[in-house]
Amino acid sequence: MTAQETTSELPILAPRAAASHKGDYGRALLIGGSRGMAGAIALSGMAALRSGAGTVTLGVADCCLETVASFEPACMTAPLACDSKGRLVVAAKDDLVALAERATCIGCGPGLGRSPQITGLIAWMYQVLPQPIVFDADALDALAQKPEVLSEPGGPRILTPHAGEFQKLLGVDRLPREELELRAGLMAVASKLVICLKGHRSLITDGQQATHNQTGNPGMATGGSGDVLTGIATALIGQGLPPFEAVRLAAHVHGLAGDLAAADVGQVSLTAGDLIRYLPAAFLQLES
Repeated sequence: MTAQETTSELPILAPRAAASHKGDYGRALLIGGSRGMAGAIALSGMAALRSGAGTVTLGVADCCLETVASFEPACMTAPLACDSKGRLVVAAKDDLVALAERATCIGCGPGLGRSPQITGLIAWMYQVLPQPIVFDADALDALAQKPEVLSEPGGPRILTPHAGEFQKLLGVDRLPREELELRAGLMAVASKLVICLKGHRSLITDGQQATHNQTGNPGMATGGSGDVLTGIATALIGQGLPPFEAVRLAAHVHGLAGDLAAADVGQVSLTAGDLIRYLPAAFLQLES
């Protein structure tokens, strides 16, 4: 590992001023969703709200906008051009620029789907948009198709792959965990990234410093769990935490919510929705 392992105390969010308003706590933009996968981006949006984002806008394929909007009335939605299969197309670029200009932080990937046009859009976002962007899920697959852009970030970039997704980014198969963590540190240094390599005791590194998250349990190995983490991380960056510290705190809170949920509903029955429901308790535990 090229990074220095850190054991310092977890970062904390500053107390909220009495005269503050929603604009003080970040404008989160989450991009994803496609026909048949509307729930993923909705989970990210609800997680961002529960993690303190002042406003949350979901940029989604036009065909599934009403479905996404039905999950949470506090999330705003914006339609983006899509193809006949409900996947974003290059024609969405102008609307993405307008949405990004108003955003403090962006999360991208949950439920996005895969296509050559999506690959082009993600590569463009990665290289051009100046806002901090968290890339997860299908956005990571798109970056794996265009690995040459990884060294050309247009702003702060955060990748949250599990082991399989990270191996695709590397263009390799079946590396042991220790080697994957070494490669994560090297990639973070080379491309000026923050990487959260998810799994048991997830690694968070920017190549200069690293930490292993200590919360979480096997019940979180369920669909949508990563989408929740994307929303948490996006919200915390939007509230002013530096990307490494924000992702470190996001991983801890995400796992803590999972531990609190598992204590009540058990690991077998735990769902991604439970993680969102237990986020308030997780944040309260941090405050105490």
